[in-house]
Amino acid sequence: MKQTLQLRLSQHLALTPQLQQSIRLLQLSTLELDQEIEQFLQENPLLEREEPGDIPAFTPGRDTLGPTGQETGAGESPASTHDEDYEVLADSNWGGDAPANHGPRDEDDSDYSDIQAAATTLRDHLGAQLALTPMSERDRCIVSFLIEALDDDGYLSQPLEELLDVLAEDIDEICEIKEEREGNREELLDELHIALRHLQNFDPPGIGARNPKECLLLQLERLPIVATSENAARTLLLAQDLVRQHLGLLAARDFARLKKVLHCTDEALREAHTLICSLNPRPGAQYSPADTRYIIPDVVVRKLRGAWIARLNTDAMPRLRINRLYADILQRSRAGSDKSNGGSGLASQLQEAKWLIKNVQQRFDTILRVAQAIVDRQRQFFEHGEVAMRPLTLREIADTLGLHESTISRVTTQKYMASPRGIFEFKFFFGSHVATETGGAASSTAIRALIKQLVSSEDGHKPLADARIAEILGQQGFVVARRTVAKYREALNIPPVNLRKTL
Repeated sequence: MKQTLQLRLSQHLALTPQLQQSIRLLQLSTLELDQEIEQFLQENPLLEREEPGDIPAFTPGRDTLGPTGQETGAGESPASTHDEDYEVLADSNWGGDAPANHGPRDEDDSDYSDIQAAATTLRDHLGAQLALTPMSERDRCIVSFLIEALDDDGYLSQPLEELLDVLAEDIDEICEIKEEREGNREELLDELHIALRHLQNFDPPGIGARNPKECLLLQLERLPIVATSENAARTLLLAQDLVRQHLGLLAARDFARLKKVLHCTDEALREAHTLICSLNPRPGAQYSPADTRYIIPDVVVRKLRGAWIARLNTDAMPRLRINRLYADILQRSRAGSDKSNGGSGLASQLQEAKWLIKNVQQRFDTILRVAQAIVDRQRQFFEHGEVAMRPLTLREIADTLGLHESTISRVTTQKYMASPRGIFEFKFFFGSHVATETGGAASSTAIRALIKQLVSSEDGHKPLADARIAEILGQQGFVVARRTVAKYREALNIPPVNLRKTL
């Protein structure tokens, strides 16, 4: 086979390191960006945060380098004397009208009462009560064992028989005491039941229950009976009977059948139902660690002179600059034509720092452009709320700004906008559309808002079925099928019509 040489031309996209960094920074949230910058600050000594009151790293016409690396005086033109490596430093305050103080927030501003409340766990709360309850050391350690077996909602989800197997094998280790006699399983099971009753008398009411029915009954048993009010006593007894015997019918809101079974009036059933609804089916949840999400809005939207304007949140914008000390070292190295590894290493780190500063600036500029484009198209939302939301796609914003659709997708992910109506993720303003009778389109967000309004204003005795809601929306010009209404209703966590019916 004869070998030949052929020349072929082809095109392919090559991403430079600077472009790769720009794309990566664009898709980060504000908190992730801060973490990324902290890593750069630790690895690159030429990069630092600008603290309030600091002297600017460079001043035009002072201590600058010319293109040849020679030091220039104040009489020369800054435009001709700035080295390309330092061009970004002359405008280090690119954040615009940012306040002077961009350093860390004062720790005294934290709400320590919230931190204190969050630090108190369910087991700590129960353990403190156990320490004040008079009982034998053996009973105390068994109650402590049951406390450790509770789930986050305060339920004892494991049967006592299963816990007995663990306790029977390791009771000496668990209680850290030695008994002269070892009781049999029946006696130990009795001790478990006694310990459980101790636990169920602790606060909050309903703790240590093995199912929702027992949890509600424990709370009803702890309610004080007003001796002077026969009606209150009857209501409490009826509520206990409802929970003990007919909790399934109550959950299904089958009030007609409940009245027949209990032989009670509408008023009595309504009062008992109200009492049960006031109970807490998850008594331990208030002590569970909350999944706290801290959101720092990237953009703030305000109405100025009749127009809605988006501005960058200066508190979310990092202020970066080049470290003056290391910049001076690099300057002297260049002036002396030092080609050592130390000088070339600093030059490389200077370039990386310059890239980061430019890319962070470009990130926020792109976010602001996208935010303003969204605000311009959804201004009716800011005026009238969700019912005025218009359908919007990523491609529409991309075509308007001359950017790629994937760029818009990155910008709208984990970026937040603060407005008088609340804080919203950029993606909130995009959604599918529903046809109208006039041939136009309405946002699915607006349809969900209308469904929420209809349900909130409905007659509890005759709640609106999905078909009826679709009919009402049709009368308002929105072409919505019954199954679409059901899908939106479920997305809003609105129960079906039979569960919304009241007495």
